[in-house]
Amino acid sequence: MSPDPGRAFAVEPWVVREPRLDLDRMGQVESVFALSNGHIGLRGNLDEGEPHAMPGTYLNSFYERRPLPYAEGGYGYPESGQTIINVTNGKLIRLLVEDEPFDLRYGQLRRHERVLDLRAGTLTREVEWASPAGRMVRVRSTRLVSLTQRAIAAIEYEVEVLDAPALLVLQSELVANEQLPSRDEADPRVEAALTDPLVAEQHRCDEAGATLLHRTRRSGLRVAAAMDHEVHGPEGVKVTSEATEDIGRTTVIARLEPGQTLRLVKYLAYGWSSRRSLPALHDQVRAALAAARYTAWEGLCGEQRAYLDDFWQTADVEIDGDAELQQAVRLAVFHVLQAGARAERRAIGAKGLTGEGYDGHTFWDTETFCLPVLSHLAPDAAADALRWRQSILPLAYERAEQLGLKGAAFPWRTIRGQECSGYWPAGTAAFHINADIADAVRRHVAATGDVVFEREVGLELLVATARLWRSLGHHDSAGEFRIDGVTGPDEYTAIVDNNVYTNVMAQQNLRVAADTAARHARAAAKLGVNAEEMASWRDAAKSMRIPFDEVLGVHPQAEGFTHHQVWDFENTPPEKYPLLLHVPYFDLYRKQVIKQADLVLAMQLRPDAFSPEQMRRNFAYYEALTVRDSSLSACTQAVVAAWTGHLDLAYDYLAEAALVDLDDLAGNSDHGVHIASMAGTWTAVVAGFGGMRMDDGGIVFAPRLPPALSRISFGLKWQGRLLRVEIRPDEAEYRLVSGPPMRLRHHGEPLALADEPQVRPIPALEPVEPVEQPYGRGPKARHPGS
Repeated sequence: MSPDPGRAFAVEPWVVREPRLDLDRMGQVESVFALSNGHIGLRGNLDEGEPHAMPGTYLNSFYERRPLPYAEGGYGYPESGQTIINVTNGKLIRLLVEDEPFDLRYGQLRRHERVLDLRAGTLTREVEWASPAGRMVRVRSTRLVSLTQRAIAAIEYEVEVLDAPALLVLQSELVANEQLPSRDEADPRVEAALTDPLVAEQHRCDEAGATLLHRTRRSGLRVAAAMDHEVHGPEGVKVTSEATEDIGRTTVIARLEPGQTLRLVKYLAYGWSSRRSLPALHDQVRAALAAARYTAWEGLCGEQRAYLDDFWQTADVEIDGDAELQQAVRLAVFHVLQAGARAERRAIGAKGLTGEGYDGHTFWDTETFCLPVLSHLAPDAAADALRWRQSILPLAYERAEQLGLKGAAFPWRTIRGQECSGYWPAGTAAFHINADIADAVRRHVAATGDVVFEREVGLELLVATARLWRSLGHHDSAGEFRIDGVTGPDEYTAIVDNNVYTNVMAQQNLRVAADTAARHARAAAKLGVNAEEMASWRDAAKSMRIPFDEVLGVHPQAEGFTHHQVWDFENTPPEKYPLLLHVPYFDLYRKQVIKQADLVLAMQLRPDAFSPEQMRRNFAYYEALTVRDSSLSACTQAVVAAWTGHLDLAYDYLAEAALVDLDDLAGNSDHGVHIASMAGTWTAVVAGFGGMRMDDGGIVFAPRLPPALSRISFGLKWQGRLLRVEIRPDEAEYRLVSGPPMRLRHHGEPLALADEPQVRPIPALEPVEPVEQPYGRGPKARHPGS
């Protein structure tokens, strides 16, 4: 289906197709078409490099340090920031046709189509172009970043002469320190500009390729990039290579008759280290190249397809009744996989490896939004992400000590473990990151049943975070345990007392830490945990202060929040959103206006802490205050809207979360896709309309479909099993695809699942009163009759 004029992509179930080139949307398309395996990330730039919005080749956690400027310094402020950098670009393949550069801004473009194939894991391109001199060529390329060979990317590039004999020159390049476009430094979500961050250390070439080694000027990281080629064409093809400090180039020259094709296969290998020597890193990437050459192009494509076939057997989400949403949900799951598949004990950033937004930092988004998805779809990737958190514990202990606290204080935003937020009310004070990590541990252990991981990784994280809460909070004169002066998920409300999200998540953190330490007493003792400390955690959890407004019958987001002045939404014009770019923070902090779900997120993650009536009343109250200036909000609102019976509204929010990048709803997809919103899309389907929750009794479902959809089906892994759930308007089917028998609950009814599927009716939904959003800030209504 061709896209309408307002969309960049055609609607198809398993591919994302750009049927024509639109230079005005180039940045968005580069992000959506980015390929990654969690270690290497290649933005979807054109093969010839230009035109582009932002060239991008990234390696996970490869960064440069930069100073953080302060008008007035203060004790405990982070001294330097970390920025992901564009490393050596190996995507470049330049073409000259009879001395005319292949450049889409010149000559005549007769056809241009690119396709991201979600099952093959490739980006393909087909172009028909006439040079300014009138020579017609057809260019086909296929690009992949290997999910099976971590260090490898590869490109197949073919040129066919269509109308007359032509002399072709291909220049396949490695280029370091590319010139980058300028950034908008007024927007804190945009990355910092770094010029020529790489210092050349070594370069070499052979007949069919080149290798470049560089290091960063300040962070002291070393990177190696290498390329090798296979060339297929008519007799007389000439291949030469050269290398300088910042450029490696392999040149292929051939004369083609009409109908003849010149085919180039380019293998790329990347590696980086803060410790390995030049020879060791050089040999590492050359060995990776040798393995790729041995596998060959067809082998790499076959491995990629087999990997994704296995993944989609579990991960596929089927949606009947909305073709756009079907495509968007599959794209979302694909990008979440790409962000973490081979990250292997390194961070998963807010943009994955698709762009440089937020400087490539990882936030609490990873644990709260991404890891619950990966724990059910690709559990090894989730486990490795939590092992990365364990690896940075020494820095978190050091940060806590600097702040006068016990335990670990994990950074709000970082690449390698140091706090990189220069704005402490939203950064240092957002201690909830600790509870978010603990919650990801709890969910992962529940989903996998991995007792060894719990003992060797989870326990230390739970103990370190629990000690932070016991140190940060205190018992008041009434005996309640308070956590004062912190910032919750909503960045429009900062430095508050008893943020409900923070307190209920810390409460759970303390309980789970005590229970886990009791199960693994010997390992806990090695961490210095004793019965007295466990008792203190349980006591703090039991007496946790959870504010409640008895007059309004709702939980205030934080102490006193419901007494603040309500923001004047009706007199806030659309162009003033997002408010953070147009309004002083002090004005936001003292009024009732919410950037993103906070109290509502607390209800999603801790539904056991709220009665059904409290959940309904809280949701209605906070709907009227939440402006969704963050892409993290819609997916959470979708879940709780579904739980409280607002199925049409949940459907609208699901579509907003799913389409944020395909339709560039936030206007900033050119800086990278929104990985957390994409992960939240899966959660909105599975936890929202599927009603999936986990409790002490196991896994439960309470499915309900919005009227606009006729069927939803999804799969997930649960403690060594593969479970498939299918939801229809009046009934749900549960099927155990593989693994031993299991138990679950459907709308409270216990079910035993073994060889035969179980089908159960869906209870009728009680009518609910509609809720309202701030003036002009409701989601786009998507359901029929809206």
